[in-house]
Amino acid sequence: MNANSHPRLRQVSVAILLAALSMQAMAEEEALPEYTFMDAIKTGKNMTSFRLRYENVQQDGLQPPTLPNGTANPGATQDLKDANALTMRSLIGWQTAPYHNFSFAAQLINVSKLTDNFNDSTNSTLTNSVSNQAGKIEYAKVVDPDYTGLNQLFVEWTGIKNTRVRAGRQQVNLDNVRFIGDIAFRQVMQVFDGVSIFNKTIPDTEIFLAHFESLEQITAKHRSDGALDIVNARYRISPTEFLVGYAYLDGFQDLGMGRAWFGNGTTAAAIAAGKGGAANQNADQGNKIIGARLDGTHPFTPNYRAHYTAEYAKQTDYSNGDSRIDAHYYKLGGGFGIDNFNMRVDQELLSSNNGKYAFQTPLGTNHLFQGWVDKFLATPLEGIKDTFVTATYRYGDFLFFADYHLIDSDEDFHTVGGGNRTNGSRYGKEWNAAVTWNVDKNWMTKLEYGKFTEGDRYALTANVPDSIPGNRGRVRDTEKLWLTAMYTF
Repeated sequence: MNANSHPRLRQVSVAILLAALSMQAMAEEEALPEYTFMDAIKTGKNMTSFRLRYENVQQDGLQPPTLPNGTANPGATQDLKDANALTMRSLIGWQTAPYHNFSFAAQLINVSKLTDNFNDSTNSTLTNSVSNQAGKIEYAKVVDPDYTGLNQLFVEWTGIKNTRVRAGRQQVNLDNVRFIGDIAFRQVMQVFDGVSIFNKTIPDTEIFLAHFESLEQITAKHRSDGALDIVNARYRISPTEFLVGYAYLDGFQDLGMGRAWFGNGTTAAAIAAGKGGAANQNADQGNKIIGARLDGTHPFTPNYRAHYTAEYAKQTDYSNGDSRIDAHYYKLGGGFGIDNFNMRVDQELLSSNNGKYAFQTPLGTNHLFQGWVDKFLATPLEGIKDTFVTATYRYGDFLFFADYHLIDSDEDFHTVGGGNRTNGSRYGKEWNAAVTWNVDKNWMTKLEYGKFTEGDRYALTANVPDSIPGNRGRVRDTEKLWLTAMYTF
């Protein structure tokens, strides 16, 4: 009698076979070595890269009339020297794989000047007219100071499904980095100290919450006189289309922006008009931004698609912030894509509060907006209306980029030599172009160029004669060139 001729015997044979396979699996499981913390380290993620950059700046205009310490500058009638900055950024770090739902990350940063023919703007005021590196005031600015420090250090917990909790120093980039970003274009990056939570439990929805007690700016200045709370919720309409709501509650009293936000004039007329002096330098910068963003790319076929953006935000004072902080923001635009070519037209408004204050984005990656030449890292008091065209084309491992900006004010401004009448509205125009070559998975090179041309000659207050040397608030003609090579592990 064989097993196939008797049902009970066949059942017993199957049971014996399953038991044997189960015992073998248990034996193999017992034979596996225990997953240790060293294994978590070995199977972690590299956070190491090296970036070499040359930046050349040619800027019209004269040296500031005063030195950072307030004393007279005898060279104020001399033209600014061209900046030639060759710098190397080294990021060396590692994040472990999860071990009992915890992972650990540490990243060191070193920025070294290989040449020093530029003004790195490191006197802690960041964008103000008085932010100049001692001994380099005769040069145009490149904000890449020497720096060695801790770029990131955090512990991450993933013990709840679809949730990540991160505590410590960390990079944060939200949406298009207009309001919150790491400013990674500069060699020293902006990083935040605190706790963040990322959750995607709700279908098609991502929620980011954070509380940060301090931050490190691109000048290597540490700010800790306040706190930042973030709420950002993003709903995925389709794989390439999103609706976002956000609130950024910035309680930092001083981010080094005082005169840049409220007026940097030092004349008696400017101070009398509330547009200058120590009071503006020390004005509390606490503010909140609440807004919504609809953004995406809608494909019609694999080769044809439409791009669109509609965004609105309101900024007001917060946590004892100056009462002049009251402005709004919008961005509207759209375009199309055909195969590897994309083109779009947009307008972005950062409004003015009757010439007393304009919408500011102190924690965003502002290099990406109003052109790359960085003439408007802080919004002038009369606001900005930027209308621009952007085009990109990808060919193999090469990406080509170009844009053109017409940069106007929200409210008319005084012009140099223009008397009491506010008769200016165009700050200028700018065009930018770049080509990126992704050599392989590790190497990237990029060539970038930007040129800003002054329009109406901006003056902070009325009756500013053309004969006054130094900083009159004018936004001078400027050209910049960047050559970058980067290796990422």
